[in-house]
Amino acid sequence: MTVVTPMTEAELTRERDRAGESGLGALRTERGNLPLDRLDVRADITGLVGRIELTQDFLNVHDQALEATYVFPLPDRAAVTGMRMVAADRVVEAKLAERGAARQEYEQAIAAGKRASIAEEERPDVFTMRVGNILPGERVSVTLTLAGPLSMEDGEATFRFPLVVAPRYIPGAPLPGPSVGDGHGVDTDAVPDASRITPPVLLPGFPNPLRLSIDVGVDPGGLPLGAVRSSLHTVAEDGGRFRVLPGERADRDFVLRLAYGAPQEAAALVTVADPKGDEGTFQLTVLPPAGAGQPRPRDVVLLLDRSGSMGGWKMVAARRAAARIVDTLGDADRFAVLAFDHTVETPDALPSGLVAATDRHRFRAVEHLARMEARGGTELLPPLKMGVALLAAGEGERDRVLVLVTDGQVGNEDQILREAGGALAGVRIHTVGVDRAVNAGFLGRLASAGGGRCELVESENRLDEAMDSIHRRIGAPLVTGVSLVANGLSLMDGSQTPARLPDLFPGVPYVVSGRYRGAPSGALTLRGSTRDDHEWTVSATAEPSDNAALTAIWARAHLRDQEDRYVSAHGDPAALEQRIVDTSLRFSVLCRFTAYLAVDSRVVAEGGPGHRIVQPVEPASGWEMLGAGPGAAPGAAQPRSMAIGYAPQAGTRGVKMSKRRGRGGPPLPPPAASPAAAAGPESAAGSGFADVLSVKLAGVVRPAAAPAMPAPPVVEPAALAQQEAQRLRGLTDRPPYERREALEDLGSRLAALAGDGPLRELAEALRPDAIRQRPFEELWAYTLEVLDAVAGGGAAPDRRGSFWRRP
Repeated sequence: MTVVTPMTEAELTRERDRAGESGLGALRTERGNLPLDRLDVRADITGLVGRIELTQDFLNVHDQALEATYVFPLPDRAAVTGMRMVAADRVVEAKLAERGAARQEYEQAIAAGKRASIAEEERPDVFTMRVGNILPGERVSVTLTLAGPLSMEDGEATFRFPLVVAPRYIPGAPLPGPSVGDGHGVDTDAVPDASRITPPVLLPGFPNPLRLSIDVGVDPGGLPLGAVRSSLHTVAEDGGRFRVLPGERADRDFVLRLAYGAPQEAAALVTVADPKGDEGTFQLTVLPPAGAGQPRPRDVVLLLDRSGSMGGWKMVAARRAAARIVDTLGDADRFAVLAFDHTVETPDALPSGLVAATDRHRFRAVEHLARMEARGGTELLPPLKMGVALLAAGEGERDRVLVLVTDGQVGNEDQILREAGGALAGVRIHTVGVDRAVNAGFLGRLASAGGGRCELVESENRLDEAMDSIHRRIGAPLVTGVSLVANGLSLMDGSQTPARLPDLFPGVPYVVSGRYRGAPSGALTLRGSTRDDHEWTVSATAEPSDNAALTAIWARAHLRDQEDRYVSAHGDPAALEQRIVDTSLRFSVLCRFTAYLAVDSRVVAEGGPGHRIVQPVEPASGWEMLGAGPGAAPGAAQPRSMAIGYAPQAGTRGVKMSKRRGRGGPPLPPPAASPAAAAGPESAAGSGFADVLSVKLAGVVRPAAAPAMPAPPVVEPAALAQQEAQRLRGLTDRPPYERREALEDLGSRLAALAGDGPLRELAEALRPDAIRQRPFEELWAYTLEVLDAVAGGGAAPDRRGSFWRRP
């Protein structure tokens, strides 16, 4: 391990000079700028498991001891399994402790002049790091170790590492008393810890505040590895590793996609025995069946987020994704469209409630979606309840599906799951996240609660590919009514994750894990029903493994299931909280009720830190967050100033970190009572900073009346025809029912996008009733002829006499 030593005076001078470089929103001071100097992500991927080390370097260029606070994201499904702090030739391994006790010990250590650091979880993907008593001219490095699964769809695995916490909408009424954190958000009855998940944001144009390095090694684990794609950052391959090139900013998610070949086995069961005792962890992975069958009729409610944070490319992508979802519906389906910000809007041209998915109704819905513009605040709970109520009122043997298209940037995730969770049991929920810094943790939790899928769209380049996946996932699942049966392997009650077994969808490996007791031998069988009501089963025999990461990954997923039960008011809160803490401590996996704490025994700063700084974060890429000006949705809490590119003045004290009583306090409010403000022992009356550059953004950058967006650009017929022809040719080898659905989808899109001319005529020919009345292969060939002619600027073929008049 490299030892980190204090900087020399010459090095310190260079750092101060470098910190004086200015840009828009930066302050030129001789004291420097921000404490976080470097983020280093080093990951090693084996098959579908990633092991990660995240190192955060904090630098003190001031002449007094410093306490730095940094709010940062981590992959929502990754388990934090360890932490160490390195400073001045000293290495301190952190311990995992109950959160309240860890906070108290940290505060005592800081007051005593000892170096200390503490890592706490605020959300499944939002964490807080505090590092105290960093001496002048000193670097302190804190390294977190993680283990997490890679998602896989259609033969492609995805490694996603988030780099910034994007602003989140904070609903509710402000709480009295001091805030529980130092963020710009105001704590409310709906989000009692808003001030802990809303770090200050740098203005665009601020010089790159930190050095970012990402290094990923890939071992396919016996699977054939094809192309490797990085959708957001430029990477270079060097000896089997992939490295982000210097100069990238931490303003979005880093995504690496790996094209794996399919494994030979239809199912695999791995068991990992504990080092001590007679227990262990199992993981069952099943490939979905290739057969299709006929789907049942569906009731589908589409929720489209049109709030202010969806401005720009995200709104365009969300409209297209929503229209494509409407395209998946058939004549036997019914649907409703709810667009929401701080109000809920339905298409004027459609009847209220669920309507039949006729050509006319689908056209009106797509026409309505094309006019959506971003505005207002993200009040997600009311439309979610409305959508679930519409589906609950449905009749007959129909699949009930709710599709949410959003960036997920809300702070009241727990309130949403608590108040809507019970009603989700009979509904399949699919979430479509559109953002470069998406709230994947919440969208994954919501999809898991509804037994559905979560699809993420992080860039314009990814949109068409993601829409193809969305099209297939929103359709009826391949297998429903899934159950797990053990044969010879003694499963432990209540350990299975996901707690609610979802359905099987095309192209998505099915993974279920849990705990067993006794011998690590035997078999597991997965059972369910196919679309055509045939019984489906698949079995796998246990194979021992020494991959301890699987146990940590199970523990993380199990803890998240239990936390969701806690916020949903399922069971006794006190008993459930203690069970969560016990599981976290036993498996050394961080959760919302525990914290990793590192304390150096040496006293280095008499009187504690002289400066306290909250690290500002980059503005999330793709957000039009500063262009709309102040404003907020009705009822939204007004935030404190968002400190932008600040530096503390010599001799002043910054904001003192508030402490919170109890084990976890308001991060997970007791569900039986209304959340109350946590009492902190003290809070500074002012920030204590000089020359603070700040901007007042109400409602966490959700303007009430954002400027009207320009109308969508007119689609060029040639470009549209070329794109659609390419899409159809990619489906040449697909089953007939999929190709027929593709023609129906194309007709719906052309009806909404095309003007007069050949494409409008083709749209009429591709109505579902017209498709059923004509020879399919001839219609397929004719469609391609028309598209090729329009794409090439020639005349479209005319088959009216010999083709169109056929019955």
